[in-house]
Amino acid sequence: QVQLVESGGGLVQPGGSLRLSCAASGSIFSINAMGWYRQAPGKQRELVAGISPGGSTNYADSVKGRFTISRDNAKNTVYLQMNSLKPEDTAVYYCKADVIATGYAGLDYWGKGTLVTVSS
Repeated sequence: QVQLVESGGGLVQPGGSLRLSCAASGSIFSINAMGWYRQAPGKQRELVAGISPGGSTNYADSVKGRFTISRDNAKNTVYLQMNSLKPEDTAVYYCKADVIATGYAGLDYWGKGTLVTVSS
């Protein structure tokens, strides 16, 4: 069994910063791509940023230059540093990881999400 647990969400004023973390635990053999998605009220879930095991990254155009994704492979953890936050960044942020569990093929696992609210 593999679990992803996000943390770091909260209420922040426009222009502020937050750092999200997502730790994977369980019977993990290896983790391929990891990423952050978000879903705002009434909207579809969208990719925010992704990162490969080697550190290659990709970002949604709306967050380029403001958000930075990183990972610590030794800790099975992915981070999202969010700067210059805008009200339109308000959403539930979800972590996803392509995990090869011990004895299993690779599967996508999702965290339960953490709420980020950007408001004055």
